[in-house]
Amino acid sequence: MALSKLEQLYRQVIVDHSSHPHHYGDMTDPTQAVELHNPSCGDLIEVQVKLMEDHIQDIRFSGSGCTISRASASMMTDLMKGKTIAEARQLINAFSLMMQGSTPQQEEIFGDAMMLQTVSKFPTRIKCATLAWKALEKALEPA
Repeated sequence: MALSKLEQLYRQVIVDHSSHPHHYGDMTDPTQAVELHNPSCGDLIEVQVKLMEDHIQDIRFSGSGCTISRASASMMTDLMKGKTIAEARQLINAFSLMMQGSTPQQEEIFGDAMMLQTVSKFPTRIKCATLAWKALEKALEPA
């Protein structure tokens, strides 16, 4: 079965984010850092954040993983930088719902991360797509 042009575009954006991830690497002075592992496929992602008052001043990720987990982490860091903690939590919740297939398309909210909506059709890949988002969620928990 041939991929539609839209599916081809989605796939290319995901591959680009995975091959050339944004905000990748270690931060010198994070206020929080959380590392999560997906035992089903071996992905290991660490999310580091620098919080200033109630905003995500900076965010980075490192680790290794499949194309989906690296692309998702890259897209998430683009989306979260500068957000308040409350905004970040809302986005994490909305992304989780999107991965479950239970939220309408919200391209204006998610930007490139909207491309990951197709992952919801593949239950074994949902953990890959949500790994970095769950790490950020844990990093934003009160100490």
